[in-house]
Amino acid sequence: MKSIYKISLILLLTAVGSSCKKYLDIENPSTISLKATFESTSNTNTAILGIYNVLPGDNGITKEGMVWALSTDEFKTSGSYSAQDRRGISMYGANFENGELEGGYKQLYTGIERANLCIKGISNSPLYADGATSKVLMGKYLSEALTLRSLLYFILVRNWGSVVAQWEPSSDTPVWDVPVTAGTAILDRLLDDLATAEKLMPLKNDQFSGAKSEEFTSTRWTRGAIKGLRARIALFRGGYMMNKETHTMERSSDYKKYYQIAYNECKALLDDRTYNNLNPVYENIFKSLHTATRFDAENELMFEVGAFGAGSRTDTKLGYYNGIRFNTASRFGQGGGGMTAIATYFYEFDQIGDCRRDVTIGSYEIDGNGQKVMNTLNNMTDAKFRKSWTNIYGTTQTLAVNWPVLRFADILLMFAEADNELNGAPTILAQNALLEVRQRAFKDHLDLIPAIPTDYTGFFEAIVKERLLEFGGEAIRKYDLIRWNLMGAKFAETRVKLRALMDGTGVYVNIPKYVYSKPAAYNIVSSQQEFATLDTYGGSPSVTLFQPGQGTSSAPTGYTTKNWRASINEEYITGPSTGFATYFESNKKEVFPFNQNILLYNTKITQNFGY
Repeated sequence: MKSIYKISLILLLTAVGSSCKKYLDIENPSTISLKATFESTSNTNTAILGIYNVLPGDNGITKEGMVWALSTDEFKTSGSYSAQDRRGISMYGANFENGELEGGYKQLYTGIERANLCIKGISNSPLYADGATSKVLMGKYLSEALTLRSLLYFILVRNWGSVVAQWEPSSDTPVWDVPVTAGTAILDRLLDDLATAEKLMPLKNDQFSGAKSEEFTSTRWTRGAIKGLRARIALFRGGYMMNKETHTMERSSDYKKYYQIAYNECKALLDDRTYNNLNPVYENIFKSLHTATRFDAENELMFEVGAFGAGSRTDTKLGYYNGIRFNTASRFGQGGGGMTAIATYFYEFDQIGDCRRDVTIGSYEIDGNGQKVMNTLNNMTDAKFRKSWTNIYGTTQTLAVNWPVLRFADILLMFAEADNELNGAPTILAQNALLEVRQRAFKDHLDLIPAIPTDYTGFFEAIVKERLLEFGGEAIRKYDLIRWNLMGAKFAETRVKLRALMDGTGVYVNIPKYVYSKPAAYNIVSSQQEFATLDTYGGSPSVTLFQPGQGTSSAPTGYTTKNWRASINEEYITGPSTGFATYFESNKKEVFPFNQNILLYNTKITQNFGY
């Protein structure tokens, strides 16, 4: 699964002179011509891997998960504000000089250029036209190229709104300095392309000869994953998007037709679960991303970015940059801490019933002795990526942890949302889809599952909450809030909650100001067990973190004081240095600015409003 990224990618290449280097670079000449490349199924496969190869790396699409998708009411970037780095992005105060917005943007277009070359090459290949078994295999490769291009454009649109759309190789494009295309028009094209890609992708590897079974893993596109991506794009297209002309978040009047597309795609996947289903153990989804040993026989992971821990171009840095924090002196080596949980997020989960909390949030870190030590409330991390779940310890930053792009749980929740929108209230099918996700989350406490609303508004609000709990740290929440046009409202709501938490009022009246803890053994057992065996004064943390406690900063003998509510102050909430989404402005900061170098490369691009 991880070895496909070792292949040298020198196939997709052509050369055309240019007086100015562009962000749509034409790549260097190949030792194999384009014509020869696509007259061989083996060479075509390698060319397709060249597109996949842009997904990992320091500028790969995992940048969206670890930088671009922050902050929301789940996680933010650690550290203090600077307009020119990742912290500026996290606080919605990035400027057009921000370096975190250039490399990833350019790499997305590198992948699009490679995909355009493959789409043209396969479409013109005699192997695709001959009608024999090679046509089916070449059709699969064409399907992958169309889908990869769709994913890359989708990431561009949801982060920048309207962007330059190029559907042909750069060598066939006479003019490069062209204006942006409306994001809505790009997404419409992607939906059409993915409908074609679905038909071209075989259901399974025994439908034709010549394909290897490893090509049908979750690190390569399958028909089910393509349908899921099409549903996700349809919901985004049916939601609110930035209109570059009016500088306003707007929704198309015919938005329900896009919800219908999402409904149809998800319904087909729910009706036939032969290839993908819900993993019965939530934690096992994420453990499967960390090693070659899989704990996902149900294939809930429908598509993931494969990582090969050999360097910055092929790895993801997951577990090193983010995830649970590991002390350099520990047996694991340094890792984690680049993302921190919004303090209120911990209390969005049920106190004892929801198993997702302790998988998603790192309430502890690992000290120099390899023991787990309680974090303060303002310094908890994301936890779905952990160095200790890999087999790679020490000083390396590359841990070969895959990035999850699409899970079957999203199919269930997208279906439920679309059903509710189309029918004005959830049908029993939508209610059951939501219930199925909750039953896994509360699998040991089914009696604590919240009631499923049966009205439109109540059910929509339940979906908004469920997606917060289910997909924390997976670069989904921000784009949900964008398409629902709820960013401003949710950020304001979160600040109200944070102040109540700071003051110990409302639903937070019993939350302690201080917690007293001592190091405890880190056994690398289930996340719920690991949390339950934290050593806090007064009993289990499931109790001590939900009752007032002693209320003094003086710790009992043998324990260390951990600021809990006391760690939250006004700087944490609205401060200019570390505040929560301090610089967000509705109808402006839902999209990023174009980096200044991008504007130099293409003089027809106009800067997004407000930057």
